Amino acid sequence: MKKLRMNLRANGIWYLFLLPALLTYLIFMAAPLIDSMRLSFFTGRGYTPTEFVGFKNYIDLFTVPLWRDRFLGALKNTIIFFSIHMFIQNSMGLFFATLLSSDFRGRNFYRTVIFAPATLSVLVTGFLWTLILHPYWGAINHTLKAVGLNSWAKPWLGDKHLALPVIALTSVWQWVGMPTVLFLAGLLGIPDELIEAARVDGASSWNVFWRIKFPLLKPVIGVVAILTFVDNFNAFDVIFAMEGAKGEPGYATDLLATFFYRTGIAGEQPAGIPNMGMGAVIATLIFLILMAGVLIWLYAARSDEEGI
Repeated sequence: MKKLRMNLRANGIWYLFLLPALLTYLIFMAAPLIDSMRLSFFTGRGYTPTEFVGFKNYIDLFTVPLWRDRFLGALKNTIIFFSIHMFIQNSMGLFFATLLSSDFRGRNFYRTVIFAPATLSVLVTGFLWTLILHPYWGAINHTLKAVGLNSWAKPWLGDKHLALPVIALTSVWQWVGMPTVLFLAGLLGIPDELIEAARVDGASSWNVFWRIKFPLLKPVIGVVAILTFVDNFNAFDVIFAMEGAKGEPGYATDLLATFFYRTGIAGEQPAGIPNMGMGAVIATLIFLILMAGVLIWLYAARSDEEGI
C-alpha cells in the first residue's frame, strides 16, 4: 500500500490526464454494454422489458426456427461480407501500397485518388452506387448494353446471389484506401539499406518483397486484419443505405447489425414493435464474437513476438 501511495503521488498528474477519457469510456461504452447484457435476461415488448426470464432469450434464438434462421443467415452473410473485405480489400491495399512506395512521377496524386472515397459519407456512397447499379437506367447496365453485352446486365441489388457480393465490393471501393495507407506507412518505414543490400546480392524485386518487405509488414498486417474484422462484424450503414433494414432481397444481405437494429430498435413490420430483450441478446453475441477475435489476435501477436 505504501508503494502504491508513493506511485500515485509521483504520477498523479498523469492519472488526472487519463480521467476524462476513462470517464467518457465508462459512461458511453462500458455502462451501455453492461446494461445491454442485463437486458438480455429480460423479456417484454417495447424498449423496457421487465420480466426476468434468465437464459430463455438465448435459448429461443438458437431453437425457435424463425429466430434461429434469421440469426444464422445474418451470421453467414456477415462472415461473407468480412471475407470479401479481408481478402480482396486488403490484398488490393497491399498491392497499391507496394506500387505507391516506389518513386515515380505523380505518386502523390494517385495516393489521393485511392484514399479519396474513404472521406465520403457511407450514406452518400451507398446512394450513389444504388443509382449506378439501377437495373434500368443505371450507368453499369447502360454501358454493358451499349457495348453489346446485354446478357451481362443484371439486377445487381435485386438478385439474392449477387446483392451481398456487390455491396461488399462497393464497400471495398470506398475503404481500400485505409489498408493502403497503413501498408504504405509500413513499407516506407523499412530501412533502405536492407533493400539495397538484397539487390546487391542479386535478389529480384519479387524476392525483395517476399523475403524482406512482407516479413517486416507482419505487425501492420495484423493491425489491418483486426481492424477489418471489427469494422465488418459491426457493418450496418452501407447495407441500410443500399438495401434497407431488412437486408433485401429476401434477407440476402441481412448482417448481424441490421438484424439487431430490426429486432431491438426498429421492430419487425408491420407491427413495428421492438423486442429489446432479444435485441440485447444479439448485441451481446456480437460483442462476444468481436472480443474472441481480438483476444485471439492479441495472443497470436504476443506469441509471434516471443518466437513461440
